[in-house]
Formats: sequence, C-alpha cells, structure tokens
Amino acid sequence: MSIRTGIFAAALASTTMLSAFGAHAADKEISWIYCGDKIDPIHEKYIKVWEEKNPGWKVAPEVVGWAQCQDKATTLAAAGTPVAMAYVGSRTLKEFAQNDLIVPVPMTDAEKKTYYPNIVDTVTFDGTQWGVPIAFSTKALYWNKDLFKQAGLDPETPPKTWAEEIAFAKQIKEKTGIAGYGLPAKTFDNTMHQFMHWVYTNNGKVIDGDKITIDSPEVLAALKAYKDITPYSVEGATAYEQNEIRAIFLDGKVGMIQSGSGAASRLKKTNINWGIAPLPLGPSAKGEGTLLITDSLAVFKGSGVEDKAIEFAKFITSPGPQGEYELQGDAGLTPLRPSPQVDAFVAKDPFWKPLIDGITYGGPEPLFTDYKGFQNVMIAMVQSVVTGQAEPEAALKKAAADLEQYK
Repeated sequence: MSIRTGIFAAALASTTMLSAFGAHAADKEISWIYCGDKIDPIHEKYIKVWEEKNPGWKVAPEVVGWAQCQDKATTLAAAGTPVAMAYVGSRTLKEFAQNDLIVPVPMTDAEKKTYYPNIVDTVTFDGTQWGVPIAFSTKALYWNKDLFKQAGLDPETPPKTWAEEIAFAKQIKEKTGIAGYGLPAKTFDNTMHQFMHWVYTNNGKVIDGDKITIDSPEVLAALKAYKDITPYSVEGATAYEQNEIRAIFLDGKVGMIQSGSGAASRLKKTNINWGIAPLPLGPSAKGEGTLLITDSLAVFKGSGVEDKAIEFAKFITSPGPQGEYELQGDAGLTPLRPSPQVDAFVAKDPFWKPLIDGITYGGPEPLFTDYKGFQNVMIAMVQSVVTGQAEPEAALKKAAADLEQYK
C-alpha cells in the first residue's frame, strides 16, 4: 500500500485544516515541520542568519511532537498541501521518493566528501540523494567496571568479540546474580536498531539494492548470538526498549549495554565506575562497525519553494551550524563530519572515539518501500528468538520471505 493510498481518506477528512495550513505558506516562506518540544537555540540562531542573507524570505518552523511529526508531514503532502520541508527519519526517504512526495537533494562530490564514510548512503536511493542529514547516532559498548570486578573479570578489559561478550555476560550473571547484558526486545523501533548493530559488526546486510540478503551466514550468526546471550540478559527482554535498558544500567543493575553518546553524558552524573569501547565483533567482521542512523531534512514536492528550501536545508546542516548543533553534550548525537572541533571534543572527552570509530565499517538503516512493514518483520523475528518461540534458522527464513513484500 502506498503512502498516498494509505492516508488519503484521512487527509480528505481534514481538508479545511490542511487548506488553511497550505494557504499560510506564502511564496516567500519556507514552512518547516520541526520535530520535538521546542526549537533548538542553535537553529533559531542560524535561521536568523539565513533570513538576514536572504531578504524577503522567512523560515517558518512549526514544532510538532515526535510521535506526530512525521505523520503530519506525510498527511499534508499526500493531500496536496505540503510543507516546504520536514524533519524525517532517513529510513522513510525511499518510501517518500517512490510516492513522488519529495524532490531530490543532490550533493556534489565535494559535499559528499565532507561527511564521515557511509553517511551519504543513509539518504541515497537509486544513486540520488533525497534528503540532507541533520542528526546522526551510532552506538558503542558500555560496561560497569565494578560488576566486572565482582564477577572476577578484569574491570579494565571490555569484550572485543561476541564470544567474549557472551562469556562475560554469563560470568557476571552467575557470579553476581545481576544481568550481564541488556538486550531490548520491546515492540518498538529500536529493537530493530539494536539488532542491526550486531548485523553490522559481522559484515552482514538485510537488503542489497532490491535483493533481500538477510538469510545469510553473517545475519544468522548475529541471531544465534542473540539467542546465546539472552539467558544472561535482563529478564523479560520484550518489556524493554533501549532507553529503559539504559536506565537499568544507570541504576547499576546490568553489566553491559550498547548505547549512544547520551549515555556517557548521563553516566558522568552518577557514581558508576564505567567504561566505553567499540562494539564487540562477530566472526565475519572486517572492522569496527555500527548501525548508522540519520534523520534528515526532506524537501516536499509542490510547495513552490523547493529550490530555496534545498538551499536553506544545506545551509542549516553545513559544517558551521551543524557542528554547533550536534556537539552539545546531552544531545546524544554523533558528529556527521570530521573537523578540528570534533578532534577537540575527542581530546577533551575520549568517550567520543569508539562512537566515531565504528563509522568506517558501519551501514545505513535498510531502505524499504514500506519501512514500517520492514521494521515490524525485524521486531517479530527478534522477539520470536529471544522468547524461544523459534530457532534462529527458522526465524530468519520467515523474515526473508516476509520482507519480499516491503522492498
């Protein structure tokens, strides 16, 4: 089912509201659906800078909560009254593009080279860029050094491989009675994300172009590792998403988790003796890896200001403004580009290094025509294995067959 078909009826039901919104977007105005509770002060600052450089133009952000943000942008576009630009998960760009709702935002080779490796792939479909990355996250392994010591492990030596990670988790659970690892498997998008970190630390892939490649030795090994570590993880994995697992770690009740930079800033405010390292590697890994998750600015078709919206989107995500936005401590973001500013951050706070080192062999969120369909298949696969309802081989084959309809 296409985006247009799926929400067209709902869009028609609110025609009056949508028409009023569309009429508000003047020819010299770039309307922007901005996800969150408030506009970041850095963005407010640079909106004013851009407006001063572009007399007669106004950027009009509308703050919409995370839960409704993307749906509102989609509904408006499908109804023919699009905003000029919206903050979206890059995972949705293929779906938007195939439904002719957004315009390409091509990058020059020089622009592409400013980013860390593989970042541009997160917004690329059929060789074309369909959005501009604005937020980026990676994951690293966090471990509780005191729990390691209590379990008889070297508190200064984190696991480097999956085999060590599983063995360490087992030893922590058996020696201390505390969960050795925090595995989230709630019906929530980051259950899929967390599993993809294992896929990308074993040189695996879910889809290659239009070919489903999930049923491979590399992904099977990741799913088997999930099964093997589950007995030593937090009990009732299907009750937790990653931020809830992080909260348990912050309470000192789990030995190891994989999390982003936000965990480090929170851990600094606790008494926990912790460490951070690259994600442990599977047997087929080529190097340190991680899932590369980006959110992007998508420029919608039919606003009448597409070219100017692209210009603004590239400005607000350019190295200067973007560098200020993403390196704000608690933001939980990984830098999109290397820079002297990033080097200074790494020198000051070494916890940044493992979050950046995994980029080189990392991979993007897989792009599907129906992203939510893909996500739900992945969640069901993980849940079936961690609850013991299916063996990894059978779960993987089922997932591969189910994904064909969403590619």
